[in-house]
Amino acid sequence: MKTIIEPFKIKSVEPIRFTTKEERKKILESAGYNTFLIHADDVLIDLLTDSGTSAMSSDQWAGIMRGDESYAGAKSFYRFESAVKNITGDTFIIPTHQGRAAEKILFSIIGGPGKYFASNTFFDTTRANIEFTGAEAVDLLCAVGKRPEERAPFKGNMDVDALENLIGKVGKENIPLVMLTVTNNSGGGQPVSMQNIRDVKEVCKKFQLPLYFDACRFAENAYFIKLREKGYENKSVLEICKEMFSYADGSTMSAKKDALVNIGGWLSLNDEELAMKCRNLLIVTEGFPTYGGLAGRDLEAIAQGLEEVVDEHYLQYRIRSTEYLGEKLINAGVPIIEPPGGHAIYIDAKRFLPHVPVNEYPGQSIVCELYVEGGLRTCEIGSVMFGKYDKDGKLIPAMMELVRLAIPRRVYTQSHIDYVAEVVIEVFNRREKLKGVEIIYEAPMLRHFTAKFKPH
Repeated sequence: MKTIIEPFKIKSVEPIRFTTKEERKKILESAGYNTFLIHADDVLIDLLTDSGTSAMSSDQWAGIMRGDESYAGAKSFYRFESAVKNITGDTFIIPTHQGRAAEKILFSIIGGPGKYFASNTFFDTTRANIEFTGAEAVDLLCAVGKRPEERAPFKGNMDVDALENLIGKVGKENIPLVMLTVTNNSGGGQPVSMQNIRDVKEVCKKFQLPLYFDACRFAENAYFIKLREKGYENKSVLEICKEMFSYADGSTMSAKKDALVNIGGWLSLNDEELAMKCRNLLIVTEGFPTYGGLAGRDLEAIAQGLEEVVDEHYLQYRIRSTEYLGEKLINAGVPIIEPPGGHAIYIDAKRFLPHVPVNEYPGQSIVCELYVEGGLRTCEIGSVMFGKYDKDGKLIPAMMELVRLAIPRRVYTQSHIDYVAEVVIEVFNRREKLKGVEIIYEAPMLRHFTAKFKPH
Protein backbone atom coordinates (compact mmCIF):
# COMPACT_ATOMS: atom_id res chain seq x y z
CA MET A 1 0.00 0.00 0.00
CA LYS A 2 1.19 3.57 -0.73
CA THR A 3 -0.39 5.11 2.36
CA ILE A 4 1.72 4.80 5.51
CA ILE A 5 -0.76 4.68 8.38
CA GLU A 6 -0.03 5.52 12.01
CA PRO A 7 0.98 2.27 13.75
CA PHE A 8 -1.22 3.10 16.74
CA LYS A 9 -4.76 4.00 17.75
CA ILE A 10 -5.69 7.17 19.66
CA LYS A 11 -7.02 6.53 23.16
CA SER A 12 -6.84 9.98 24.74
CA VAL A 13 -7.10 13.44 23.20
CA GLU A 14 -6.14 16.97 24.27
CA PRO A 15 -8.13 19.96 23.00
CA ILE A 16 -6.51 22.73 20.97
CA ARG A 17 -7.55 26.33 21.70
CA PHE A 18 -8.08 28.33 18.53
CA THR A 19 -6.99 31.96 18.29
CA THR A 20 -7.44 34.68 15.67
CA LYS A 21 -4.67 36.40 13.75
CA GLU A 22 -5.33 39.65 15.61
CA GLU A 23 -5.06 37.86 18.95
CA ARG A 24 -1.79 36.26 17.88
CA LYS A 25 -0.28 39.59 16.87
CA LYS A 26 -0.86 40.90 20.40
CA ILE A 27 0.37 37.67 22.01
CA LEU A 28 3.59 37.76 19.98
CA GLU A 29 4.22 41.41 20.80
CA SER A 30 3.77 40.77 24.53
CA ALA A 31 6.23 37.86 24.27
CA GLY A 32 8.93 40.10 22.82
CA TYR A 33 8.62 38.38 19.43
CA ASN A 34 10.12 35.22 20.92
CA THR A 35 7.91 32.15 20.56
CA PHE A 36 9.68 30.46 23.49
CA LEU A 37 7.92 33.02 25.70
CA ILE A 38 4.40 32.32 24.40
CA HIS A 39 1.98 30.44 26.64
CA ALA A 40 1.45 26.95 25.20
CA ASP A 41 -2.31 27.39 25.35
CA ASP A 42 -1.95 30.15 22.75
CA VAL A 43 -0.29 27.79 20.23
CA LEU A 44 -2.30 25.81 17.66
CA ILE A 45 0.41 23.46 16.36
CA ASP A 46 3.56 23.28 18.49
CA LEU A 47 6.65 22.48 16.43
CA LEU A 48 9.09 24.26 18.75
CA THR A 49 10.83 20.99 19.61
CA ASP A 50 10.47 17.23 19.50
CA SER A 51 12.10 17.05 22.95
CA GLY A 52 9.82 15.80 25.71
CA THR A 53 6.73 16.30 23.56
CA SER A 54 6.05 12.67 22.59
CA ALA A 55 2.74 10.96 23.27
CA MET A 56 3.47 7.95 25.47
CA SER A 57 1.99 4.52 24.77
CA SER A 58 -0.47 2.58 26.90
CA ASP A 59 2.40 0.27 27.92
CA GLN A 60 4.48 3.25 29.02
CA TRP A 61 1.59 4.57 31.12
CA ALA A 62 1.18 1.09 32.60
CA GLY A 63 4.89 1.13 33.42
CA ILE A 64 4.44 4.40 35.27
CA MET A 65 2.03 2.62 37.60
CA ARG A 66 4.65 -0.10 38.17
CA GLY A 67 7.38 2.39 39.03
CA ASP A 68 9.41 1.48 42.11
CA GLU A 69 10.07 4.68 44.04
CA SER A 70 12.69 3.26 46.39
CA TYR A 71 15.45 5.79 46.99
CA ALA A 72 18.26 3.30 46.38
CA GLY A 73 18.37 0.14 44.30
CA ALA A 74 14.86 0.46 42.87
CA LYS A 75 13.89 -2.36 40.53
CA SER A 76 12.83 0.27 37.98
CA PHE A 77 16.47 1.36 37.74
CA TYR A 78 17.61 -2.14 36.90
CA ARG A 79 15.01 -2.44 34.16
CA PHE A 80 16.17 0.94 32.82
CA GLU A 81 19.83 -0.07 33.05
CA SER A 82 19.17 -3.34 31.23
CA ALA A 83 17.29 -1.55 28.41
CA VAL A 84 20.10 0.97 27.91
CA LYS A 85 22.81 -1.71 28.01
CA ASN A 86 20.87 -3.76 25.46
CA ILE A 87 21.26 -0.94 22.95
CA THR A 88 24.58 0.69 23.88
CA GLY A 89 26.53 -2.26 25.26
CA ASP A 90 28.15 0.19 27.71
CA THR A 91 29.21 -0.91 31.19
CA PHE A 92 28.28 2.06 33.38
CA ILE A 93 24.81 3.59 33.02
CA ILE A 94 24.12 6.82 34.90
CA PRO A 95 20.53 8.16 34.81
CA THR A 96 19.97 11.92 34.62
CA HIS A 97 16.86 14.07 34.48
CA GLN A 98 17.62 15.01 30.86
CA GLY A 99 20.42 15.17 28.33
CA ARG A 100 21.89 18.50 29.34
CA ALA A 101 22.41 17.18 32.86
CA ALA A 102 24.52 14.36 31.43
CA GLU A 103 26.46 16.92 29.38
CA LYS A 104 26.96 19.16 32.40
CA ILE A 105 28.39 16.32 34.47
CA LEU A 106 30.65 14.97 31.73
CA PHE A 107 32.09 18.28 30.50
CA SER A 108 32.49 19.72 33.99
CA ILE A 109 34.91 16.87 34.69
CA ILE A 110 36.86 16.64 31.43
CA GLY A 111 36.50 20.22 30.08
CA GLY A 112 38.23 23.44 31.01
CA PRO A 113 40.28 26.26 29.47
CA GLY A 114 42.60 25.14 26.69
CA LYS A 115 40.51 22.07 25.87
CA TYR A 116 38.82 21.39 22.52
CA PHE A 117 35.87 19.15 21.72
CA ALA A 118 35.16 18.13 18.13
CA SER A 119 31.83 17.10 16.63
CA ASN A 120 30.00 16.85 13.34
CA THR A 121 27.84 19.64 14.85
CA PHE A 122 27.17 20.38 18.51
CA PHE A 123 23.64 21.38 19.46
CA ASP A 124 22.88 24.36 21.69
CA THR A 125 23.01 22.90 25.21
CA THR A 126 25.99 20.69 24.41
CA ARG A 127 27.93 23.65 23.11
CA ALA A 128 26.88 25.75 26.11
CA ASN A 129 27.98 23.12 28.62
CA ILE A 130 31.37 22.86 26.88
CA GLU A 131 31.89 26.61 26.66
CA PHE A 132 30.75 27.12 30.25
CA THR A 133 33.89 25.24 31.36
CA GLY A 134 36.12 27.51 29.26
CA ALA A 135 36.68 24.88 26.58
CA GLU A 136 35.98 25.32 22.85
CA ALA A 137 33.41 23.38 20.82
CA VAL A 138 34.48 22.82 17.20
CA ASP A 139 32.04 21.81 14.45
CA LEU A 140 33.49 19.70 11.63
CA LEU A 141 30.49 19.07 9.40
CA CYS A 142 31.14 17.48 6.01
CA ALA A 143 31.10 19.84 3.02
CA VAL A 144 27.81 18.65 1.53
CA GLY A 145 26.09 19.18 4.88
CA LYS A 146 26.66 22.91 4.49
CA ARG A 147 24.72 23.08 1.23
CA PRO A 148 20.98 22.97 2.08
CA GLU A 149 19.76 22.59 -1.49
CA GLU A 150 21.99 19.62 -2.37
CA ARG A 151 20.71 16.08 -1.83
CA ALA A 152 22.98 13.43 -0.33
CA PRO A 153 22.15 10.39 1.81
CA PHE A 154 24.32 11.25 4.85
CA LYS A 155 24.70 15.00 5.17
CA GLY A 156 25.22 14.70 8.93
CA ASN A 157 28.67 13.13 8.55
CA MET A 158 31.81 14.51 10.14
CA ASP A 159 34.66 15.77 7.97
CA VAL A 160 37.27 13.17 8.91
CA ASP A 161 40.18 15.05 7.33
CA ALA A 162 39.23 18.17 9.28
CA LEU A 163 39.25 16.10 12.47
CA GLU A 164 42.82 14.94 11.79
CA ASN A 165 43.83 18.52 11.01
CA LEU A 166 42.33 19.77 14.28
CA ILE A 167 44.18 17.11 16.26
CA GLY A 168 47.43 18.10 14.55
CA LYS A 169 46.78 21.77 15.21
CA VAL A 170 45.80 21.74 18.90
CA GLY A 171 47.38 18.45 20.04
CA LYS A 172 45.63 15.25 21.02
CA GLU A 173 46.38 15.93 24.69
CA ASN A 174 44.02 18.95 24.50
CA ILE A 175 41.07 17.01 23.05
CA PRO A 176 39.31 15.05 25.84
CA LEU A 177 36.86 13.41 23.42
CA VAL A 178 35.29 13.47 19.98
CA MET A 179 31.48 13.46 19.73
CA LEU A 180 29.11 12.48 16.92
CA THR A 181 25.57 13.83 17.10
CA VAL A 182 23.19 11.20 15.65
CA THR A 183 21.17 12.40 13.87
CA ASN A 184 22.80 15.79 13.28
CA ASN A 185 20.21 18.17 14.73
CA SER A 186 21.83 21.53 13.94
CA GLY A 187 22.72 20.19 10.49
CA GLY A 188 19.09 19.61 9.56
CA GLY A 189 18.27 16.32 11.28
CA GLN A 190 20.55 14.61 8.78
CA PRO A 191 21.89 11.11 9.47
CA VAL A 192 25.45 9.90 9.98
CA SER A 193 26.49 6.83 8.00
CA MET A 194 27.95 3.71 9.57
CA GLN A 195 31.00 4.16 7.35
CA ASN A 196 31.54 7.66 8.72
CA ILE A 197 31.18 6.35 12.27
CA ARG A 198 33.84 3.74 11.50
CA ASP A 199 36.12 6.31 9.87
CA VAL A 200 35.86 8.68 12.83
CA LYS A 201 36.52 5.77 15.16
CA GLU A 202 39.70 4.90 13.24
CA VAL A 203 41.01 8.43 13.72
CA CYS A 204 40.13 8.28 17.40
CA LYS A 205 41.96 4.95 17.76
CA LYS A 206 44.99 6.34 15.94
CA PHE A 207 45.27 9.22 18.40
CA GLN A 208 43.89 7.31 21.43
CA LEU A 209 40.88 9.60 21.81
CA PRO A 210 37.50 8.43 23.13
CA LEU A 211 34.50 8.66 20.80
CA TYR A 212 31.10 9.54 22.30
CA PHE A 213 27.64 9.85 20.80
CA ASP A 214 25.10 12.56 21.44
CA ALA A 215 22.56 9.80 20.97
CA CYS A 216 19.24 11.67 21.20
CA ARG A 217 17.93 10.32 17.89
CA PHE A 218 19.94 7.12 17.55
CA ALA A 219 16.98 5.02 16.32
CA GLU A 220 16.08 7.47 13.57
CA ASN A 221 19.74 7.49 12.51
CA ALA A 222 19.79 3.68 12.46
CA TYR A 223 16.67 3.57 10.30
CA PHE A 224 18.26 5.93 7.77
CA ILE A 225 21.26 3.58 7.66
CA LYS A 226 18.90 0.70 6.94
CA LEU A 227 17.23 2.68 4.14
CA ARG A 228 20.29 4.25 2.55
CA GLU A 229 23.52 2.36 3.29
CA LYS A 230 24.49 -0.68 1.30
CA GLY A 231 24.72 -3.88 3.34
CA TYR A 232 22.23 -2.83 6.02
CA GLU A 233 18.93 -3.22 4.17
CA ASN A 234 18.33 -6.69 5.68
CA LYS A 235 19.53 -5.90 9.20
CA SER A 236 17.10 -5.03 11.98
CA VAL A 237 17.17 -1.53 13.45
CA LEU A 238 18.27 -2.97 16.79
CA GLU A 239 21.19 -4.75 15.12
CA ILE A 240 22.20 -1.50 13.44
CA CYS A 241 21.92 0.39 16.73
CA LYS A 242 24.16 -2.12 18.46
CA GLU A 243 26.78 -1.84 15.74
CA MET A 244 26.68 1.97 15.91
CA PHE A 245 27.26 1.96 19.66
CA SER A 246 29.98 -0.70 19.40
CA TYR A 247 32.25 1.98 17.93
CA ALA A 248 31.57 4.45 20.75
CA ASP A 249 33.16 4.67 24.19
CA GLY A 250 30.12 6.29 25.73
CA SER A 251 27.08 8.47 25.12
CA THR A 252 25.01 11.32 26.42
CA MET A 253 21.29 10.94 25.86
CA SER A 254 18.18 13.02 26.14
CA ALA A 255 15.56 10.30 26.49
CA LYS A 256 13.00 13.02 25.68
CA LYS A 257 13.61 12.26 22.01
CA ASP A 258 14.05 8.66 20.88
CA ALA A 259 13.05 7.07 24.19
CA LEU A 260 9.56 8.54 23.66
CA VAL A 261 9.22 10.07 27.12
CA ASN A 262 8.61 13.52 28.56
CA ILE A 263 11.64 13.64 30.88
CA GLY A 264 14.86 11.72 31.43
CA GLY A 265 18.27 10.91 30.05
CA TRP A 266 21.53 9.13 30.72
CA LEU A 267 25.29 9.18 30.58
CA SER A 268 26.80 5.85 29.56
CA LEU A 269 30.50 5.05 29.81
CA ASN A 270 33.06 2.26 29.72
CA ASP A 271 35.80 4.12 31.60
CA GLU A 272 35.51 3.04 35.25
CA GLU A 273 37.53 5.90 36.71
CA LEU A 274 35.59 8.53 34.77
CA ALA A 275 32.30 6.82 35.66
CA MET A 276 33.19 7.07 39.36
CA LYS A 277 33.87 10.80 39.05
CA CYS A 278 30.62 11.29 37.15
CA ARG A 279 28.62 9.38 39.74
CA ASN A 280 30.13 11.48 42.52
CA LEU A 281 29.05 14.67 40.75
CA LEU A 282 25.67 13.11 39.99
CA ILE A 283 25.02 12.62 43.70
CA VAL A 284 25.75 16.30 44.35
CA THR A 285 23.64 17.65 41.47
CA GLU A 286 21.02 15.06 40.47
CA GLY A 287 20.53 12.36 43.08
CA PHE A 288 21.51 8.84 44.07
CA PRO A 289 23.04 6.80 41.22
CA THR A 290 20.00 4.54 40.87
CA TYR A 291 17.56 7.37 40.22
CA GLY A 292 19.65 10.34 39.08
CA GLY A 293 17.00 13.04 39.27
CA LEU A 294 14.17 10.81 38.02
CA ALA A 295 11.26 9.07 39.66
CA GLY A 296 11.11 5.30 39.33
CA ARG A 297 8.08 5.69 37.08
CA ASP A 298 10.17 7.77 34.67
CA LEU A 299 12.79 5.03 34.52
CA GLU A 300 10.06 2.50 33.69
CA ALA A 301 8.69 4.69 30.90
CA ILE A 302 12.16 5.09 29.37
CA ALA A 303 12.81 1.34 29.46
CA GLN A 304 9.55 0.68 27.66
CA GLY A 305 10.15 3.50 25.19
CA LEU A 306 13.52 2.04 24.21
CA GLU A 307 11.74 -1.16 23.19
CA GLU A 308 9.11 0.70 21.17
CA VAL A 309 11.43 3.10 19.35
CA VAL A 310 13.30 0.37 17.45
CA ASP A 311 10.04 -1.03 16.05
CA GLU A 312 10.35 -0.65 12.29
CA HIS A 313 6.66 0.04 11.69
CA TYR A 314 6.95 3.02 14.03
CA LEU A 315 10.15 4.26 12.37
CA GLN A 316 8.72 3.87 8.88
CA TYR A 317 5.75 6.01 9.91
CA ARG A 318 7.98 8.51 11.70
CA ILE A 319 10.42 9.11 8.86
CA ARG A 320 7.71 9.08 6.18
CA SER A 321 5.61 11.62 8.12
CA THR A 322 8.49 14.11 8.11
CA GLU A 323 9.21 13.40 4.45
CA TYR A 324 5.53 14.00 3.62
CA LEU A 325 5.69 17.55 4.98
CA GLY A 326 8.99 18.15 3.22
CA GLU A 327 7.59 17.05 -0.14
CA LYS A 328 4.61 19.39 0.17
CA LEU A 329 6.89 22.34 0.85
CA ILE A 330 9.38 21.47 -1.89
CA ASN A 331 6.55 21.14 -4.44
CA ALA A 332 5.43 24.66 -3.51
CA GLY A 333 8.94 26.04 -3.99
CA VAL A 334 9.70 26.53 -0.29
CA PRO A 335 13.48 26.20 0.22
CA ILE A 336 14.34 23.59 2.84
CA ILE A 337 17.30 21.41 3.71
CA GLU A 338 17.12 18.47 1.34
CA PRO A 339 16.48 15.64 1.69
CA PRO A 340 14.08 15.97 4.64
CA GLY A 341 15.63 14.93 7.96
CA GLY A 342 14.33 12.52 10.57
CA HIS A 343 12.62 14.59 13.23
CA ALA A 344 12.08 17.95 11.57
CA ILE A 345 11.87 20.03 8.43
CA TYR A 346 14.38 22.89 8.24
CA ILE A 347 13.46 25.96 6.21
CA ASP A 348 16.48 27.65 4.62
CA ALA A 349 15.88 31.22 5.79
CA LYS A 350 18.59 32.71 3.56
CA ARG A 351 16.83 31.52 0.42
CA PHE A 352 13.35 32.14 1.88
CA LEU A 353 14.17 35.79 2.72
CA PRO A 354 17.17 36.77 0.56
CA HIS A 355 16.39 40.46 1.12
CA VAL A 356 16.87 40.19 4.92
CA PRO A 357 20.56 40.27 5.99
CA VAL A 358 21.83 37.81 8.60
CA ASN A 359 22.31 40.58 11.16
CA GLU A 360 18.54 41.13 10.99
CA TYR A 361 17.89 37.45 11.72
CA PRO A 362 15.77 36.21 8.81
CA GLY A 363 14.99 32.95 10.61
CA GLN A 364 13.43 34.78 13.55
CA SER A 365 11.36 36.86 11.15
CA ILE A 366 9.93 33.67 9.62
CA VAL A 367 9.29 32.16 13.07
CA CYS A 368 7.24 35.23 14.05
CA GLU A 369 5.24 35.28 10.81
CA LEU A 370 4.40 31.56 11.00
CA TYR A 371 2.93 32.15 14.44
CA VAL A 372 0.87 35.16 13.37
CA GLU A 373 -0.37 33.50 10.19
CA GLY A 374 -1.41 30.14 11.61
CA GLY A 375 -0.50 29.74 15.26
CA LEU A 376 2.54 27.58 14.47
CA ARG A 377 5.31 27.65 17.05
CA THR A 378 8.67 26.92 15.44
CA CYS A 379 12.31 27.48 16.31
CA GLU A 380 15.09 29.56 14.76
CA ILE A 381 18.33 27.63 14.36
CA GLY A 382 20.68 30.22 12.98
CA SER A 383 22.41 33.34 14.17
CA VAL A 384 20.00 33.90 17.06
CA MET A 385 20.84 30.48 18.46
CA PHE A 386 24.47 30.16 17.40
CA GLY A 387 25.68 33.65 16.47
CA LYS A 388 28.52 35.23 18.41
CA TYR A 389 30.19 38.64 18.53
CA ASP A 390 33.75 39.61 17.71
CA LYS A 391 35.80 41.89 19.93
CA ASP A 392 34.21 44.93 18.27
CA GLY A 393 30.68 43.69 18.89
CA LYS A 394 30.04 42.71 15.28
CA LEU A 395 27.92 39.62 14.69
CA ILE A 396 29.73 36.43 13.68
CA PRO A 397 26.84 34.64 11.96
CA ALA A 398 25.99 30.96 12.19
CA MET A 399 26.93 28.54 9.42
CA MET A 400 23.31 28.38 8.21
CA GLU A 401 20.14 30.37 8.87
CA LEU A 402 17.38 27.85 9.49
CA VAL A 403 13.87 27.54 10.89
CA ARG A 404 13.14 24.15 12.39
CA LEU A 405 9.68 22.59 12.29
CA ALA A 406 10.22 19.77 14.81
CA ILE A 407 7.50 17.14 14.73
CA PRO A 408 6.52 15.63 18.10
CA ARG A 409 6.33 11.84 18.08
CA ARG A 410 2.88 10.24 17.87
CA VAL A 411 1.11 13.57 18.50
CA TYR A 412 -0.20 15.11 15.27
CA THR A 413 -2.25 13.57 12.46
CA GLN A 414 -1.97 14.04 8.71
CA SER A 415 -4.54 16.82 8.73
CA HIS A 416 -2.43 18.75 11.25
CA ILE A 417 0.59 18.39 8.98
CA ASP A 418 -1.44 19.45 5.94
CA TYR A 419 -2.40 22.58 7.86
CA VAL A 420 1.25 23.25 8.72
CA ALA A 421 2.16 23.05 5.03
CA GLU A 422 -0.64 25.46 4.11
CA VAL A 423 0.55 28.03 6.66
CA VAL A 424 4.19 27.84 5.56
CA ILE A 425 3.25 28.13 1.88
CA GLU A 426 0.99 31.12 2.58
CA VAL A 427 3.84 32.94 4.34
CA PHE A 428 6.26 31.98 1.56
CA ASN A 429 3.96 33.39 -1.11
CA ARG A 430 4.15 36.86 0.48
CA ARG A 431 7.72 36.62 1.69
CA GLU A 432 8.76 39.92 0.04
CA LYS A 433 6.73 41.78 2.68
CA LEU A 434 8.63 40.26 5.63
CA LYS A 435 11.22 42.41 7.38
CA GLY A 436 14.02 41.59 9.79
CA VAL A 437 14.20 41.96 13.57
CA GLU A 438 16.75 43.26 16.05
CA ILE A 439 17.63 41.92 19.48
CA ILE A 440 16.76 44.30 22.32
CA TYR A 441 17.59 41.89 25.18
CA GLU A 442 19.80 38.81 25.34
CA ALA A 443 21.36 36.57 27.98
CA PRO A 444 25.10 35.80 27.80
CA MET A 445 24.49 32.10 26.99
CA LEU A 446 21.65 30.24 25.25
CA ARG A 447 20.15 33.61 24.42
CA HIS A 448 17.47 32.20 22.11
CA PHE A 449 15.46 30.90 25.07
CA THR A 450 14.85 34.33 26.63
CA ALA A 451 15.86 36.96 24.08
CA LYS A 452 13.46 39.74 23.13
CA PHE A 453 13.20 41.32 19.72
CA LYS A 454 11.84 44.37 17.94
CA PRO A 455 10.64 44.11 14.33
CA HIS A 456 12.05 46.52 11.73
